Amino acid sequence: MPCASTKNEVIKPPLKWAGGKRWLVKYLRPLWEPYSNRRLVEPFCGGLAVSLGLRPQKALLNDINAHLMNFLKWLQKGLVVDIPMENNRELYYRHRKLFNDLIKNGEAASSTAAQLFYYLNRTGYNGLCRFNSKDEFNVPFGRYQRINYGRDFSCYKEILKNWELSTGDFARVPLAPGDFVYADPPYDVEFTQYAKGGFTWEDQVRLAEWLSRHSGPVVLSNQATERILDLYTGLGFSLSYLCGPRLINCTGNRTPAGEVVATKGF
Repeated sequence: MPCASTKNEVIKPPLKWAGGKRWLVKYLRPLWEPYSNRRLVEPFCGGLAVSLGLRPQKALLNDINAHLMNFLKWLQKGLVVDIPMENNRELYYRHRKLFNDLIKNGEAASSTAAQLFYYLNRTGYNGLCRFNSKDEFNVPFGRYQRINYGRDFSCYKEILKNWELSTGDFARVPLAPGDFVYADPPYDVEFTQYAKGGFTWEDQVRLAEWLSRHSGPVVLSNQATERILDLYTGLGFSLSYLCGPRLINCTGNRTPAGEVVATKGF
């Protein structure tokens, strides 16, 4: 079984997700627990590592990647994968072509597309999710010695039943005043081609300003670049840095850190 059945057991995300924040859940949980009766909103939900780690009763999960969200919508229905799955180069490129053909033919929202997305995610290079300007999935075959594929994802159906899923730009996500918002945008690094159009510095600024206007609790994680630190400090966020396994509170020292956690409304 790819997921557990009880509230207290750890549930693994169904996808391999580059930049996933499963490791961050232990830092987010103390922030979340006082507000756990509220709705969790993730404008960039990715592979569900945070939402599955925190297990909210109510959630609004959004992502601009329509193919990811199609997979999650079928997961919510109790997805069962019945396509052939092997760690095989020839099969991989055959399935990749079929997936891209489905996109071209207007069948990107089908169950078959969701199953192919899962297979490509598990088998492709480093779990990357990358599309070119024509919205074609172009991740090459991976280098794994062994892959354990799941087929029956029906146990996720109960977990996701009260979670609302949406696809689109973060700014179109409808926030209620008391929502707990966790935002994990693409890092402020050179590679941003996560979806068609990418995620630019202008988008980083637009996100920070959007988050700053929310009246409820907000948590943001990002690469601790100098301009990200300046941006969120200027908007009144409190900053903490993740250095290895420890969370170190910001004391005014601008020494670059690997990851920054910015909070507001607590």
